[in-house]
Amino acid sequence: MTYLDTHAAVWLYAGAVDKLSEAAIREIESSSLLISPAVLLEIRLLEELGQITAGPDEILASLRRDIGLRLCSLAFDEVIRASYRHGWTRDPFDRMIVAHAQATSANLISKDRKIRAEYAATVW
Repeated sequence: MTYLDTHAAVWLYAGAVDKLSEAAIREIESSSLLISPAVLLEIRLLEELGQITAGPDEILASLRRDIGLRLCSLAFDEVIRASYRHGWTRDPFDRMIVAHAQATSANLISKDRKIRAEYAATVW
């Protein structure tokens, strides 16, 4: 089981596979893929800011169809409690995304240097 950080999900949707590392591509090809619901909210904010043109529902539907991506259904209160341990960042999205992966003992595909330094199961 492997989670995708927001940028990885957006890049996959956009077909920008060249932005992913070889290790990330191997992980995508060999794992069951999930995203935290926090990724959907972050995508929505990126859309509102005009940084991307597709919304969260469109991206999720496309990635479900194309790569079998699933939305994690872990209880929100469990994720929030797990995120308490992540004082290394003030970004609530990073806290929740890492907490989701950590709570399920899963890998996380992320290019983010802070995440990679703090969460040992990050693939990049």
